[in-house]
Amino acid sequence: MKRAAVYARVSTEDQAKEGYSLDAQKDRLRAYCQAKGWEIASEYIDDGHSGRDTKRPAYQRMLEDKDDWDTILVIKMDRIHRNSKNFMEMMDDLKRWGKEFSSMQESLDTSTAMGRFVMDIIQRIAQLESEQIGERVYMGMKQKASTVGGPLGGCAPFGYNQQDGELVIDKTKAESVSLIFSEYLDGQTTQKIADMLNSKGVSTKKGRPWTKQTVAWILKNPVYCGYMEWDNVVRKGDHEGIIDVQTFNEVQKELVRRIRISPQKYEPRLLPDESTSIQEERTVETCSEA
Repeated sequence: MKRAAVYARVSTEDQAKEGYSLDAQKDRLRAYCQAKGWEIASEYIDDGHSGRDTKRPAYQRMLEDKDDWDTILVIKMDRIHRNSKNFMEMMDDLKRWGKEFSSMQESLDTSTAMGRFVMDIIQRIAQLESEQIGERVYMGMKQKASTVGGPLGGCAPFGYNQQDGELVIDKTKAESVSLIFSEYLDGQTTQKIADMLNSKGVSTKKGRPWTKQTVAWILKNPVYCGYMEWDNVVRKGDHEGIIDVQTFNEVQKELVRRIRISPQKYEPRLLPDESTSIQEERTVETCSEA
């Protein structure tokens, strides 16, 4: 005999709606189990809790008791979750545990072929929704980078702090940034510069030791001469640069000069006069390990 974990939930806003009372949910769920010949392992009731998050005492207790039941039964899918991401994460957990899910109103039962088919469609719709949200966010950030400028989220790069949405120079770390550029122009390799910073006890933005890759990222990032770059868009930023544009351009030329194999892998991208905005064909991440 299948053991069901009967789950009912009502939030404060639901209590005024017909058909959402806890008593009504429990009566219908019990009748459903009786008609199906299922044993009610336990009833889990969340009174006054929103379905938009998972921090519900009865819901959490039900998951902890997963060894005591075979399927979760709800009267309607939105009783268990109102967030598609949380719902699909729960379904992944149930699949991993060898458990099932049933909803009376949607006639959804993952123990049947049709139920699994419907669940697959729901999962694809949730994925589509997630990707569409991502596309809208991307387009918004692209538009901001092209027109408004300014930081586009993420953490401030090494040498800067973020205050009220603006990049502000961290004077102590800015000294290390200036040192990186000057030492490189003096002929030091990125590895030797990394070793020097580590010997001085300087750590990266994330508190890690420097590597030649993190030093190279600093050298290639136009943020340090007052520009912002995001997804092929380079424009003058609102923040103060730590180095000047001439120094940045000289470093770009030196980076190319030192490449011994396949120079095409890194073409020098020189910045114009600081009053001009340009578009480039290169993407540098807003926030790196440095």
